[in-house]
Amino acid sequence: MRLRERFLKSGLQGFHDYEVIELLLALNTPRKDCKQSAKLLLKRFKTFQAVLEAGPESLCEIQGVGPLNSLGIRLIKEVADRYLEARIISKDVVQNPKDLIAYLRQIIGHKTKEVFAGIFLDAKNRVLTSKILFTGTLTTSSVYPREVIISALQHNAAAVIFAHNHPSGDVEPSKSDIQITKDLFFALKYAGIILHEHMIIGNEGFYSFAAQGLISKFNIEFEEHK
Repeated sequence: MRLRERFLKSGLQGFHDYEVIELLLALNTPRKDCKQSAKLLLKRFKTFQAVLEAGPESLCEIQGVGPLNSLGIRLIKEVADRYLEARIISKDVVQNPKDLIAYLRQIIGHKTKEVFAGIFLDAKNRVLTSKILFTGTLTTSSVYPREVIISALQHNAAAVIFAHNHPSGDVEPSKSDIQITKDLFFALKYAGIILHEHMIIGNEGFYSFAAQGLISKFNIEFEEHK
């Protein structure tokens, strides 16, 4: 009750990470003391974000955590994802990318594996939907332009923004990242679809291919090769 009363009085201000987790665990088991389990979760997964990203099986491996009281953790992550996605749907994220960056940080920024996401836009650069396209170590052989184009056409997209995460936190693009982006830019261009941006998302920062001039460079190279 002490955590609930504190939360009702002043929100999460002053809460330690383990106390937030404890409160989430207690949502479905209000008569159970979840403090020790919350601390064990943080010890196992290292960060608050990693606890939220953990799957149900991994959560239940911790002493005192079962399917019922782990529901709060899983629910809050899904609710946060949906809330942030709702903030970008039907909005022009090319001109105003702030909400998009917040969404991408939530969705992929803290994953322990690399994932490659596509944000599909209409002709006015309003978000139609977003989708995780590939999971795992990203190389030129694991990201398939044909599948990307099929997804874009299925969503009637006129333009696309790509994003992937670097679990290391270093957002500088590798040679493979640059080559993948160039290959996708050319493939989409031939299909009449615009690639506006590719972002690399880290735990805190991000790298923008457009801001660094790489998207413009690919466009010049495309025009020269036509």
